[in-house]
Amino acid sequence: MFTAFFYLLRAKGLNISLNEWMTLIEALNLGLHQSSLTGFYYLCRSVLVKSEVDFDKFDGAFLEFFKDIEFTDELPQELLDWLENPQEKPGDEFDMERAMQNDALAQSEIQRMFLERLEEQKEEHNGGSYWVGTGGVSVFGNSGFSPRGIRVGGTGGQRRAFQVASERKFRDFRADNTLDTRQFQVALRRLRQFSTHEDTAKTELDVDGTIRETCDNAGNLHIVYDRPRKNTVKVMLLMDSGGSMDYYSRLCSTLFQAVSKSNHFKDLQVFYFHNCIYSRIYTDPRLRPKSVIPTDWILKNISSEYKVIIVGDAQMEPSELLDGSYYSYGVRDDIPGIEWLTRLREKYPHIIWLNPSERPYWGGWWARTYDIIRKDFDMYDLSMEGLQDGLKKLMVNR
Repeated sequence: MFTAFFYLLRAKGLNISLNEWMTLIEALNLGLHQSSLTGFYYLCRSVLVKSEVDFDKFDGAFLEFFKDIEFTDELPQELLDWLENPQEKPGDEFDMERAMQNDALAQSEIQRMFLERLEEQKEEHNGGSYWVGTGGVSVFGNSGFSPRGIRVGGTGGQRRAFQVASERKFRDFRADNTLDTRQFQVALRRLRQFSTHEDTAKTELDVDGTIRETCDNAGNLHIVYDRPRKNTVKVMLLMDSGGSMDYYSRLCSTLFQAVSKSNHFKDLQVFYFHNCIYSRIYTDPRLRPKSVIPTDWILKNISSEYKVIIVGDAQMEPSELLDGSYYSYGVRDDIPGIEWLTRLREKYPHIIWLNPSERPYWGGWWARTYDIIRKDFDMYDLSMEGLQDGLKKLMVNR
């Protein structure tokens, strides 16, 4: 088994020597992995991976090889039996506000709490918020509704539980990552096609015209000038901030820097929201109350000539999108998010959605909201290719 893992790591581009592999085997024989899969992960990474640029390659290989292994580190068999076959089936009711509070917990804190529960727990618990169990909003167990936690037993139906490798925290450290501020800026130049020529003297070099005239002149250089362009492009950038978008903060930061540094826009307006756009929106990515402005103000004061780019993963609890919705962690909004999105789409004929995340393969809630938003908006991947395709769409009316 370990030999196959060695060859998989090599196939994924990791330069691992036999001496390093034998060092890992020696460390395993000494018990340095503490007889746990998590310990084995960290031991392998520390011995075999030489640079942080290879961390993501290692995570990808680790996930592929150990994808069918569940978390069972030093867990009592009786507890595992409870989790696989709960006697009490949890209902559909749960405390959404309590579940959202779990998102602020650090991984180290959750691990500490988990070890404490294992010492305390003596019987089965389901549908609660404290013990290891099924359903409910506890950060331990399976089939629950907590945005963070450790999945134990069962099946991962809602991508709620973190696993060390599956977080892919080092995706942006890859040496072959080609997304940078400069490339985003180059892609954004496409919007210059919205600009118009000024009614002034011809003082700007016309490269295409110069090439054409030079060719027609038997190769003798014939320089052509044109009137300079007047920048008429106005852009409004709306960015999802916090929660699941934290995974893509570096990528979104790169896009923001490219847009902010670009000199191709006559005006740029940037606003922030959490999960979905509601009656209030923010001018600060930290979503502080003092940065709140009414979304109605934007609809009334920012004209329809603006090209609108929404950035978000389109994944949330369905009530946030379809019912009286939550915004800013628990404050109610009488108008559902889908209504505000519809108002934006109707006001601005040039509007696209950039998504840093793929469609959730696990289905359920997050796939549902993703599909609803994708149906109503022209959605593109937040990648170079996706941005280029999105900008092409911005240059034509729907």
